[in-house]
Amino acid sequence: MYKAQHPINTFFKDILFESKNHHSFLPMVLLLVTLPLHNGLNNVMLVLYALSVIFSFKRENVHWVKNLFPLIVLFFITILSLSWSIDLERSLRALPRFTAFLLVPVLFMLSKPFSRKQLSQILRIYSYSIVIYCLFFTLKAFSFFIISQDVSVFFFHGLVPKELNAVHVSVYVGMAFFILIQQNPRSYLTTLSLLLLFVFMILLSAYAILITFLLLFIVYLFYFTKTGKQLRLRNLIVFILFIGSVFFTGKIQDSVESELKAKSEKSINHTVIAKEEVGLRIVSINEAWTNKEFSPNDFFPGTAFRVYQARLFYELFQEEKVFWTGFGLNASYKKLQEKANSYNVFQGNETQEGYQNKNFHNQYIQNFAELGFFGFLILLLLVAIVFKNALQQKDFIQIAFAVLMISLFLTESFLWRQRGVVFFTAFYCLFTATQLLPTKKD
Repeated sequence: MYKAQHPINTFFKDILFESKNHHSFLPMVLLLVTLPLHNGLNNVMLVLYALSVIFSFKRENVHWVKNLFPLIVLFFITILSLSWSIDLERSLRALPRFTAFLLVPVLFMLSKPFSRKQLSQILRIYSYSIVIYCLFFTLKAFSFFIISQDVSVFFFHGLVPKELNAVHVSVYVGMAFFILIQQNPRSYLTTLSLLLLFVFMILLSAYAILITFLLLFIVYLFYFTKTGKQLRLRNLIVFILFIGSVFFTGKIQDSVESELKAKSEKSINHTVIAKEEVGLRIVSINEAWTNKEFSPNDFFPGTAFRVYQARLFYELFQEEKVFWTGFGLNASYKKLQEKANSYNVFQGNETQEGYQNKNFHNQYIQNFAELGFFGFLILLLLVAIVFKNALQQKDFIQIAFAVLMISLFLTESFLWRQRGVVFFTAFYCLFTATQLLPTKKD
């Protein structure tokens, strides 16, 4: 794997060198590093990537990769769903952000494959760009804290803008961490970057992803690092990590138990609407699934809200004959609004939108509800392909990507956001179109 100890001037020379060898190298880098920025800028980078493939097109570069076709099929299912959508206007507005499902895999198959070294450099540059973003948001939080003396600026959406979504950012950070931790030997810059990413991951407070991240980290320490002389050091690190996380894990356990057994605002999953905006009455998980009616003052903690949304999905599929088709791309909001009216949940005020305007916060349910059984099946196929390839190649970066996506899809409709579409599609193509990395197990 490409080593990270080169000086900065050599680093930029390498970028220029690889850009000359592969005209789409720099556009792909820019597509990934601009993910946390404005969607409009990321769209420009997607167009730039497309132009780089078009202007460097050679017939001999065309190669068909069967594992990329499920992405294309998923895009055409979104197109077909327009014909049965119950809210065509909303479906048409949403369609443009799904074009990456078609564009990116097609461009991959029309261009010269990236070499293993180029792919490694793309991942490394992406990771250091995330480090820079983390440093920026950390310094920004410190400046706000000096002014306000409010510690909440260091956590969740006090740390990163809500528009970016702290849960989604935690996935970007997690991927960057697992890419850089594979650098061997590591420079001081890499070590400091890993420390910043680890701390930032904790500060983001996206507990569901954080638990997945810590489990992946432990797996990496046990199965993807050198043994022998490092064995005792590794065990010491694991022991310290275990002891240090006991208190943290206890908090998570308390959150789960309190949410299951009582009415508590604590939750492993983040809340979609702040309790202060809704009311004092807290809905438990059991009530979210069984209550025949709620009130506008009822507050749904994170997990309870997701259970409530899953309940709506179940009821809608019992009431409507949409198993094969779903309601159409982005059209389920109409049915969720009807259900919100019937259950009398909080529906917003002058400053806060209501529960009826929230998606399912579960990618598997989202696909099934809007694209039907085959849209759901394609999503499972995509995840299975990534996971299978990762295990076959024994590549921990791919394993981390697959596990993070599986976990994220349980609590977020990640692919129904433009950044989510680009992130997933770009990494999926990078990991699937070619064999990325040699086996790292020692």
